[in-house]
Amino acid sequence: MEKIANFFKSFLLVELLKGMALTGRHFFARKITVQFPEEKTPQGYRFRGLHALRRYANGEERCIGCKLCEAVCPAMAIHIETEERSDNTRRTTRYDIDLVKCIFCGLCEEACPVDAIVETRILEYHGENRSDLYYTKPMLLAVGAKYEEQIAKDKASDAKYR
Repeated sequence: MEKIANFFKSFLLVELLKGMALTGRHFFARKITVQFPEEKTPQGYRFRGLHALRRYANGEERCIGCKLCEAVCPAMAIHIETEERSDNTRRTTRYDIDLVKCIFCGLCEEACPVDAIVETRILEYHGENRSDLYYTKPMLLAVGAKYEEQIAKDKASDAKYR
């Protein structure tokens, strides 16, 4: 009896009709497509986009050259060189991130003891060639200076969960 029922299901294309009915129900439903350049979807404060280096309020760089972010980076996208200053503190002379290699995992941000490196909400950046996506220390500091207000607000929102 079951063989006969399966034969009629196959012969009458029941599965195909069920699929067409499902398609028909969604065909006339309201569309949820976002027209990207004009419309933006909301982002969470933990969104991980373009990297930035931050400064303290007095203008001094936050990065102390501990190289924890370089050590923890699974893609080995970060390269840091440090130098000791006259006041016996260590600061970076070179801080480079290769965004082609970066997997935007956020481990560098988590490892930093002074919140020097952060990932911003910026997702609209591009490069015409590979070298455009190689961010140096001045470029990262410029991004940090431009978006410091948003970065500080996002850090404050996240502080209660840390």
